[in-house]
Amino acid sequence: MAQRILCFGDSNTHGTPPIEARGVHARFGPEVRWPCVMAASLGEVGLVEEGLPGRTTQHDDPVMGAFMNARPALRIALRSHAPLDRMVLMLGTNDCKARFQPSAERIAAGIAGLLDIAVSEEEAMRHPGLRVTLVAPPSPTEAGAFAAEFAGADEVGPKLAPALRALAEMRGLDFFDAGAVISVSRVDGIHIEAEDHIALGKALAVHLS
Repeated sequence: MAQRILCFGDSNTHGTPPIEARGVHARFGPEVRWPCVMAASLGEVGLVEEGLPGRTTQHDDPVMGAFMNARPALRIALRSHAPLDRMVLMLGTNDCKARFQPSAERIAAGIAGLLDIAVSEEEAMRHPGLRVTLVAPPSPTEAGAFAAEFAGADEVGPKLAPALRALAEMRGLDFFDAGAVISVSRVDGIHIEAEDHIALGKALAVHLS
């Protein structure tokens, strides 16, 4: 039976291309999006793509809406797609927005809350043996149309991967640093280019094999 993998994240899991001007809602095709590339490289995978542009680890976004908070969304995804064999979680970029007064520790705490949900006793009954891979996103930068919104990201972003690595080690979870393979686009400082989607998908397939 094919293993079922949930990829849970934000716009970089959804497949949003780098944005030069607001108001454009594009999406890379399945031949580019990293979850699809990963699944194709692994073979025999039932893939569930759960990427929402703007999603945060724990915040009800006062601008984009309360539904950007990943906590209820993760509960829904886990219940909707049970049983799952693996979850690949990549979040934290949107928590770097200035309006959330970000720090690496605060973002890691938001991720910890999501891990608490995923590995809870209640979910374990629906997903026996669920394996979780925590992916640190590539560090966002202050650039392009989102520079003001992500003011301070140049300082917070580089600290995020070490904080998430420490969290994964403390929890005994698998960890992957996407920033070791790819980087964000210079166009907008938050999204990743097509070639980096492909590179990330292939690298994760090797990591998960």
